[in-house]
Amino acid sequence: MSTLTETQIDPAKIMQVGMGFWASKTLLTAVNMGLFSQLAQGGLSSNDIKTKLGLHDRGLHDFLDTLVALGFLNITGLNGTSVYANTPETNMFLDKNKPSYVGGMLEMSNNRLYRFWDNLEEGLKTGLPQNEIKTGDRPLFEEIYADEHRLREFLAGMGGIQMGNFIALAHKFDFSKYSTLCDLGGAGGYLSAQVAMQNNNMSCISFDLPPVGPVAQENIDKMGLADRVQIQSGDFFTDEFPQVDVITMGNVLHDWGTTDKKRLITKAFEALPEGGAMVVIENIIDDNRSENAFGLMMSLNMLIETPDGYDFTAANFNEWVLGAGFSRTETMPLTGPSSAVIAIK
Repeated sequence: MSTLTETQIDPAKIMQVGMGFWASKTLLTAVNMGLFSQLAQGGLSSNDIKTKLGLHDRGLHDFLDTLVALGFLNITGLNGTSVYANTPETNMFLDKNKPSYVGGMLEMSNNRLYRFWDNLEEGLKTGLPQNEIKTGDRPLFEEIYADEHRLREFLAGMGGIQMGNFIALAHKFDFSKYSTLCDLGGAGGYLSAQVAMQNNNMSCISFDLPPVGPVAQENIDKMGLADRVQIQSGDFFTDEFPQVDVITMGNVLHDWGTTDKKRLITKAFEALPEGGAMVVIENIIDDNRSENAFGLMMSLNMLIETPDGYDFTAANFNEWVLGAGFSRTETMPLTGPSSAVIAIK
């Protein structure tokens, strides 16, 4: 006879996580094929979807009904009369034609990260990256930026995973006492754009490596913000930081090891005026390192992607910035597992 303790435990969570790649790959495939963008104009029958996406009859309904069961599609009718439609969430965030699109990161996950994570065990045993630079001689960003398609996919991914955080920061952070901002590692310019759109007093610079500039400029021009957001090219390790009131970094510090993290923090401190702010957006790991699973997995992703990068806790950040001379810090929750950690000079 089973004891009470034995009957209370079951393997459901183990199996859900262990087989989680089934659900992940189903969603990633739908995003990569542009299914949700097709449905943004209205519901479609399975036959219409088959035609538009070039799918085969076999697996078609299992694929679409899985997305229904996972909560990513709605369905009306049965069998031959069924019509599939976006949910409010997929319509808002997975339609490529909307500025709220976050699927860039999912596209990159499908086309790059999914296969690299197959080598997590090797990464854990060797401590070495498992991405494009595994078999090449160039650093990660030089490797990615050498190919325009891969560059655009990467920049879209960075914008997608952070867009909600950029919007939240633009609303929640008090920019009223400042007038200038520089976003280091600004990628597609989206953080600067959101700050400028929500704060009329702010003029922004989006700073990144030269290959990024034309793509960022395209984005800023499309949004009609060229008079408020300047695209500036350079290398933040070798070039001086612009003299501004606020320096931001979104998913930048976690790319680097401790020495380089501290180097960037020190350069930010030196560039800021008294009262100036450094704002770092990351998936900040809880100080007990037991709750923010996404932040911890993002740190594993840095193992896959970079030679020395890792994600960190607010306590780590506080130690680094106070050691660099900043006077005080605070943590501002943003969206999901992400936060802004802020240091004031």
